Amino acid sequence: MDGDNITYEDMYGGIKWLSDTLNLQIVSQNIFQDFVESWWIILLALGIAMLISWLWILLMRCLAWIIVWLSLLALVGLLGFGCYYCFKTYSDLQDVPGSDLSYTEVGFTTNLNAYLALRDTWLWFGIIISVVLFILLLMLLFLRTRIRIAIELISEASKAVGYITSALFFPLIPFVLQIAVFGFWAVVATYMASSGKGHFKVYGATPNCCGDFTNGSFCEPDEFNNLYGSTGADCLFVGYGGDFYYDNLFWFQLYNLFMWFWAMFFVIALGQMVLAGAFASYYWAWKKPNDIPAFAVTESFYRTVVYHLGSLAFGSLLIALCRLVRVFLEYIDQKLKLSESTLAKFFMKCLKCCFWCLERFLKFLNKNAYIMVAIYGKNFCSSAKKAVFLLMRNIVRVFVLDKVTDFLLFIGKFMVVGALGVFSFFLFSGGLNAYIPDVISGFMPKLNYYFVPVIAVTGGSYVIASCFFNVYGMAVDTLFLCFLEDCERNDGSEEKPYFMSKNLGRIVGMKNKKKKKAK
Repeated sequence: MDGDNITYEDMYGGIKWLSDTLNLQIVSQNIFQDFVESWWIILLALGIAMLISWLWILLMRCLAWIIVWLSLLALVGLLGFGCYYCFKTYSDLQDVPGSDLSYTEVGFTTNLNAYLALRDTWLWFGIIISVVLFILLLMLLFLRTRIRIAIELISEASKAVGYITSALFFPLIPFVLQIAVFGFWAVVATYMASSGKGHFKVYGATPNCCGDFTNGSFCEPDEFNNLYGSTGADCLFVGYGGDFYYDNLFWFQLYNLFMWFWAMFFVIALGQMVLAGAFASYYWAWKKPNDIPAFAVTESFYRTVVYHLGSLAFGSLLIALCRLVRVFLEYIDQKLKLSESTLAKFFMKCLKCCFWCLERFLKFLNKNAYIMVAIYGKNFCSSAKKAVFLLMRNIVRVFVLDKVTDFLLFIGKFMVVGALGVFSFFLFSGGLNAYIPDVISGFMPKLNYYFVPVIAVTGGSYVIASCFFNVYGMAVDTLFLCFLEDCERNDGSEEKPYFMSKNLGRIVGMKNKKKKKAK
């Protein structure tokens, strides 16, 4: 160490680093070995996750109304019991000494039991829960028809996915394209970072030790080391590039990052429009399933690639620009962390929040615009305008459908991931050994860390369930816009018949007029 004596701390630090490195290597080898031993069980579990997700979507046509109404009734019952319990506790504390104290008399304390011993606490709890219960009951009273519409659309989406099963596996294509786009971006970024001529600079130079060279001066390693290698100064590598390239490398990388954003959002848009076109063909089929195209996804993919790539490019460009601004704001925010200006930090947080909201809105706008493009075949701007005004005219229906759909998709994901996660935990931890026949238990692998396959199964199940239920969510959104268009542009006559199902028509009070029999 430059001639200095090696201390005990130096030796201890070196031995500890070596020990940690060896332990990390051993742990990595054990984890890899666990994957090798249990890969077939992990793949089998992921296959079961796919099957459960598919069956859950098909069963939604029967279970949707049961899950929604039972959940709402359970919520009402829970809130009702909460009201009863709060006011009963408020009454029971009437004769308890000290329960009538005010919050100012108690003061601030981290002991929550001190607040729970006050009557005022339970009174406020009861009032708040009562208000929430009253609002919920009003919503159920006045929004019951819209809730029924949402449930029927979700059931109809289940039928659509059942007839167009290939739509469940179509997301594999955008997923592969996204991996390819990411790989191309990473290769280009690495190539730009390492291309050009190597640059070296002087470090560790003392005054007047190296002639005209000072710290930060450019140097040639061979020449500098021959002349001044004994002075303790070093000529170290700092990067690649020529003068112009080296000075503008940041902007080149920024441009590459922007193109990656644009390409990734373009691929996402491609998947959304293809699925929208397929599910729209289901809704506008007069006789289901006879009039549904045999290759609905393939035909929608052809239409999208041939006629609508410009709309996809424009919509994804808007989101890419917004994401680039968010990256700039994040970069500036990192610089402001060293600043003591509270006002600047406040405005930066506000800007980041605003552009996050803007990006969420653009994603919502684009998805509905792509659905309208798939239905009418018009350009992006016209379709976006039509979609926005159509949704604004039915804003309550949009809110109810969105919340009901989110709830059901959450239940579906929770069931798939929870079931596979719990099962894999008991399987690999040995909790099911008493219930597994000896013939099957002989094939169970010996693991170093049982949590490795459990994490793999749980994470993989979540990804698979998300892919399946994202397709289902796209079906719901597409059928909803088609339903709104059907309600507004048709009147049930022979010239403009409704395409909605009989159950939907019964709920909204719309039905096709019977044809007059010729005399």
